[in-house]
Amino acid sequence: MRNKRRRSVWQDGNRFTLLPESRCYLPAMQSAIDRAQVSILLELYLMESGRLTRRVIDALNRAAQRGVSVRLMLDGFGAMQLSDKDRQRLRDAGVALRFFNPLAWRGLSQNLTRDHRKLLVIDEQLAFTGGFGATDEFLETWFEIAVRIEGPVVNDWVKLFLQLWNSSLTRGETKNLPVRLLNTQRIQQEIAKTPPDNECAMRGRVIWGQGYRYQAIRFSLHYQIAHARERIWICTPYFVPTLSLRRRLVRAARRGVDVRLLLPGESHDHPGVRYAGQRFYGRLLRAGVRIFEHQPMFIHAKFSLADEWASVGSCNFDHWSLQWNLEANQEIQDAGFASQVVTLFEQRFARSHEILLQQWKRRSWWQRMREWVYGTLDSWATRLR
Repeated sequence: MRNKRRRSVWQDGNRFTLLPESRCYLPAMQSAIDRAQVSILLELYLMESGRLTRRVIDALNRAAQRGVSVRLMLDGFGAMQLSDKDRQRLRDAGVALRFFNPLAWRGLSQNLTRDHRKLLVIDEQLAFTGGFGATDEFLETWFEIAVRIEGPVVNDWVKLFLQLWNSSLTRGETKNLPVRLLNTQRIQQEIAKTPPDNECAMRGRVIWGQGYRYQAIRFSLHYQIAHARERIWICTPYFVPTLSLRRRLVRAARRGVDVRLLLPGESHDHPGVRYAGQRFYGRLLRAGVRIFEHQPMFIHAKFSLADEWASVGSCNFDHWSLQWNLEANQEIQDAGFASQVVTLFEQRFARSHEILLQQWKRRSWWQRMREWVYGTLDSWATRLR
């Protein structure tokens, strides 16, 4: 896929609402779909037939049947468990359905490129992003968050969606009315008429990555770590950090910054990834990095905080996301929003087990063996590029 490297631009005049847990973001997203009048854009990595997917399909079909232009873009691998019956239900209702990079007999690296982004855009004026998907685990057993987005940055999300929808790697329906881009000038005029307040004066930008081809998300985090004065808190379910990220975290902790990692505990959908990342715990702990493993449910959320900067989106900090996946995050520079993220982190820290250095040194030989085995496999996987 040809990479159009549009530069991420910070924009003022946005409103961002943090939606922690599925009980907050799922009703908000369904309500937005039910109120859509012109268009719906939905992009997901994971969509599997089940209770949640039935709810999503029902809502999309109702919208399509009342005349809303509905486009659904799924990853060709992440949607493999979406039944033919569910796919046909969407098509019969008039939903335009496309799949990014379906698996095929071609070069291995081509099949490894996946669309891991998560996005819902309503009428080109309201957007949601985060780490969510359409699988039943998000209803009860996985902790996830999302952010509701209004303002000029929604236009950037629309552009990002359309770029991939029209990509040569995307297959499926092409019929449907073209999606109109958000009238940024009109939105800015409406914002100018609105009495200023903290909620509608937030600064933000959309930032994305395309594996090793374009790593703006990674470089942005590196910049924030290097310039943080007070804290760097990172939550990611798949933590297999690059050498450059590990070095930056260590340097930040040694200069007195409060560096914390919120990671999954024993409840994990890919335990081998957890073991591969644990081989780095020792050096990080010795440098003063605090590590918390979430209990008891699997934490699938991806959000970061550096002083008054926050990031919410799809990107994990493992080799797979950084070298292969298409990812996208919403970055927010706002003291009020950052304060909400601090509260969210503190709530999750309270439900976590902190890994202490002296205890970690006494871990079993079996634990050390798992770290070595899965760490070695991860190292081999990174050489596939």
